[in-house]
Amino acid sequence: MSTVRQTAAAARTRSLIGRTFVYLTLVLASLVILIPLAVVFLTSLKTSEEMADSGPLSLPSNWFNLANYATAFSDGKMITAFGNTAFILLFSITGTVIIGSMTAYAIDRFHFPARKLVMGLFLIATLVPAVTTQVATFQVVNSFGLFDTRWAPILLYMGTDIVSIYIFLQFIRGIPVSLDEAARLDGANSFTVYRKVIFPLLKPAIATVVIIKGITVYNDFYIPFLYMPSEDLGTVSTALFRFKGPFGAHWENISAGAILVILPTLLIFLFLQRYIYNGFAQGATK
Repeated sequence: MSTVRQTAAAARTRSLIGRTFVYLTLVLASLVILIPLAVVFLTSLKTSEEMADSGPLSLPSNWFNLANYATAFSDGKMITAFGNTAFILLFSITGTVIIGSMTAYAIDRFHFPARKLVMGLFLIATLVPAVTTQVATFQVVNSFGLFDTRWAPILLYMGTDIVSIYIFLQFIRGIPVSLDEAARLDGANSFTVYRKVIFPLLKPAIATVVIIKGITVYNDFYIPFLYMPSEDLGTVSTALFRFKGPFGAHWENISAGAILVILPTLLIFLFLQRYIYNGFAQGATK
């Protein structure tokens, strides 16, 4: 009996050590994520004098100091930036969802001679660094007369997203082909099958693509900065860059702008994340 008790006690000890290690790891990971956000939030409430005389984690003297947020809106032209970003997001995400889902539908449901070649080209495209094709891409965009317009980043975001195609492809492969056959028996053509059968069952995939693509477009700095140099065409990422002056960066204003940029992303993610991988296609054949 003593041996059994010793074995049980050793097992409980190992289990306690394991749980403690897991919780410590989670706490450390949370601190790594939350401390930078806390520093940004505290900095957004400080004045220039407090920034010079205090540490990053020191508390502001006035918790209701909104002067930096007002400066971010006025000098950073955040309202215009949010409008441009929303315009680009709307068309980019809509085009990505339509093009990606149609491409995945054609690859999975249609058998044509160049099918494997197309899949191979998609894989090769993911391996090519985007920076190596920027000169040619810029020349193409400029030849279309889209430079310094909001349509330049929209075209680039819609035409270079291979990840969304693979996301849609994985979900379409889980949709039974019997649904297509039943729709065709009722007289539906290929486009009708896609529009009325396949597309409604892709809600989890659409939510996934919207979140991934939306965050990528929302946070992107390089493409808007390169293809939309005018201040009136700035996005939320390039608007923050305006606070960097010749004598240094206004970190209190940049932090206030960063908080304004983070909030919409956080709210949209909290709203859409529950739709990811909910299994809308389960039981579709019943």
